[in-house]
Amino acid sequence: GNLLPSLQLAVEDPGANASNCGEGYSCVYTNTISWETPTRPLPMQINPQVVFERLFGDGGTAAERAARREQQRSILDSVMGSLSSIERQVGGMDRVRIDQYLEDVREIERRLQIAVRASTATPAISMPYGVPESFDEHIKLQFDLLALAFQGDITRVGTLLYARDLTGRVYPKSGTDISFHGGSHHAEDPGRIRVYAQLNQYHVKTLAYFVNKLKSIPDGDGTLLDHSVTLYGSNMGDSNQHLHYDVPHVLIGGASGAMKGNRHLAFPSR
Repeated sequence: GNLLPSLQLAVEDPGANASNCGEGYSCVYTNTISWETPTRPLPMQINPQVVFERLFGDGGTAAERAARREQQRSILDSVMGSLSSIERQVGGMDRVRIDQYLEDVREIERRLQIAVRASTATPAISMPYGVPESFDEHIKLQFDLLALAFQGDITRVGTLLYARDLTGRVYPKSGTDISFHGGSHHAEDPGRIRVYAQLNQYHVKTLAYFVNKLKSIPDGDGTLLDHSVTLYGSNMGDSNQHLHYDVPHVLIGGASGAMKGNRHLAFPSR
């Protein structure tokens, strides 16, 4: 098994203009792309430092993190020792409870071992501190962490939300000064469509950064790109009209041989 069932990342605080969600939907839909059940959204983490600590443990250097894990392991060992001696002195019902508790402790131990393997196998990137101001730096850092999580087999599933719906964010590295939501209402003006396309192209280039990263990491008889699949997409078919159907998506990766690439599939409307 893996250390984390899944990893949910974002680069924008869901709290921003959360009262303005539009279309009569609950704001949770404009802030969430990952759900545990149809009614239970999974919270996303925007702080790369917190993500790093979840993946590799607390501590600024690899040595510090190893020392902390060693400490955790010795605590677990002493707990195991004490429980074994108690188990010999108690009745049946209590023994069952102690066995369950031992199982939980063993699970924590198993996860610690995965964390040790992961931080030994993955490159020693230095621990990020706080949330970067720049979108460009922030999203690349989150992508780096997601790639490390796949590489260390800490998780098999991850999501990254680029932007909240209705975001007013501007992306200086795109070479435009329009906001994402403002630019999406281009009123069919060819000049404004061109500028909005430039912004979207920049977002896709940051996705290419992640894809190239996966391509550069060996995994078994290929690369992480060969053995994974990435879904990238939009929530609007026509943002100017707010049409929620005919939504474009792209699938990237080999899916361990299960996916045939280099295709463009056009489906009937809706």
